[in-house]
Amino acid sequence: MALFKKQSKIGRDGLSAETMTKGARLIAAAQPKNPVSEQFRTLRTNIDFASVAKGDVKTLLISSALPSEGKSTITSNLAVVYAQQGKKVLLVDADLRRPTVAVTFGINDNHGLTNYLADANSDAQAIIHTTNMATLDVITSGPVPPNPAELLGSGRMTALISALRNKYDIVIFDVPPFLMVTDAQVLMSKMDGVAVVVSGGKTTKGALQRTSEILKISEAPVLGFVYNDQNQKKSSSSGYGYGYGYGYGETKSK
Repeated sequence: MALFKKQSKIGRDGLSAETMTKGARLIAAAQPKNPVSEQFRTLRTNIDFASVAKGDVKTLLISSALPSEGKSTITSNLAVVYAQQGKKVLLVDADLRRPTVAVTFGINDNHGLTNYLADANSDAQAIIHTTNMATLDVITSGPVPPNPAELLGSGRMTALISALRNKYDIVIFDVPPFLMVTDAQVLMSKMDGVAVVVSGGKTTKGALQRTSEILKISEAPVLGFVYNDQNQKKSSSSGYGYGYGYGYGETKSK
C-alpha cells in the first residue's frame, strides 16, 4: 500500500482508557520548545500546504481506523499549535461515545454538543467553552446519548457546522474510529478536509484497506495521513515517546 510521503516524527498516544480518564497530553502547550511540539507545528504546516491544493480548509475531521491509535492526542495538540499561531480555533469533541476533550482541558461543565443537538431551543453559544489560551475554544461532547450517529447526521448539526465555520479560522472535530461506528461517515460530507491517524505496529493492512473503502464511498476530502509510530522509545527528558509522520495523497490498495 503506497501511503506515506514527507514523513516527520511527532509522537505517541497512550491507551484509549487512559486518555479518557486523564485527558490527552498537551505537550504543545506545556512544552512549546520541545522537539515534539515543533513536529506538531510541522503537521500544522503540512495541513496548510494540503489546503492550498484542496481549497480553504476551515472544518477538519480527524479520526483513525481503530481505537487507541492516538487521534485525540493529535487532535488536541493540533488545536493548540493552531491557536499558538494566532488563529481563532474551535475544537469540537464529536466523539459522543468516548469523549476526551472535557478532561483534557479541565472543563467540569458537562453541557456540550449532545445538549445542543437534542434541544431545538438551545443556544450554540452556551456550549462553547473558553480555555486558558485566548484564541482556543472547545465544545465538549455533553452526556452520552443513545443515538450518536443520528444526532451527528442531523440537519441541526449541519447548521451548527456552517455557523461555526463562519465564526472561527479553523474548526477541528475529534470523532470515533471509522471501523467501529458510522459517526465519522455521517460527518465527512460536511467537512472541508479529513485526516486519518495510522498507528505504526497496530493498524493492520486490512483495517486500513477497509478505511480506504469507506473514504472512497463517502467521497471524503482526504488531506493525508498522520503516522503514529508507537515503537518510538520514550524520551527521558519529556516523558513522551512520540513518533508521528504526515503524508499527502489518497490510499492505494492492491
